[in-house]
Amino acid sequence: MSQVKAKKHLGQHFLTDKNIAEKIVNSLIHHNKYDKVLEVGPGMGVLSDFLLQKKEYETYLIDIDTESFNFLHKKYPHLGDKLLNADFLHLNFKDVFPASFAIIGNFPYNISSQILFKILDNRNQVPEVVGMFQKEVAERCTAKPGSKEYGILSVFLQAYFKCEYLFTVKPGVFNPPPKVMSAVIRLSRNEVKELGCNEKLFWTVVKAGFNQRRKTLSNAVSGVIPKEKQNDDAVWTLRAERLSVQDFVDLTNLIEKSNEKDS
Repeated sequence: MSQVKAKKHLGQHFLTDKNIAEKIVNSLIHHNKYDKVLEVGPGMGVLSDFLLQKKEYETYLIDIDTESFNFLHKKYPHLGDKLLNADFLHLNFKDVFPASFAIIGNFPYNISSQILFKILDNRNQVPEVVGMFQKEVAERCTAKPGSKEYGILSVFLQAYFKCEYLFTVKPGVFNPPPKVMSAVIRLSRNEVKELGCNEKLFWTVVKAGFNQRRKTLSNAVSGVIPKEKQNDDAVWTLRAERLSVQDFVDLTNLIEKSNEKDS
């Protein structure tokens, strides 16, 4: 069977190490007992080979690359409509999966943040994610408060998922090798689905805090709550990178109550 040529504009770097591929697939721990898994960007099917051996879930594949789609169609003719030639970023999950499903993939590094925000937008339908990312992105996803990697993506993901850095992957196991180190992470949806605050306001507060991360929160979120409405709580003197998810939840509730008093 002919090989698929990796396309730079699609950010394709095909994993060639089968031991790592199997390790990635085995990192799915069946959190919340889903029965379907979607692999994003399967390329030539190195992960798919191991996914399709699993009996506890049905495997679906999605690839925007027509060459990959045609290759996989010949390799796995039994998949039928479980093989999708489509753009994951524009996929309406409910059209394909009426219930919950997990997501796995050696994700294209050039759209990794977009993939993660797509998952966040559909967080209640996705109980588990296992993915290969550029190492820097993986570190941002799993970073703790106070670290330089900690930011908007860290807070949003950790608000809804348990985020685990699993292992690092060297460039030499890809074709073509990327110019960066890679890493595999696992996201497991929190059992408690609600944050305990106005979630729309939470997102606004987190973005405002990190968009001016060198400023204290008093200045950074002044567009959300004017300084004259801020109380003497010590939180206003901190920078966004010092706050945990729960701290941001508490701050959101503080802001909402303060705004309600004057409405």
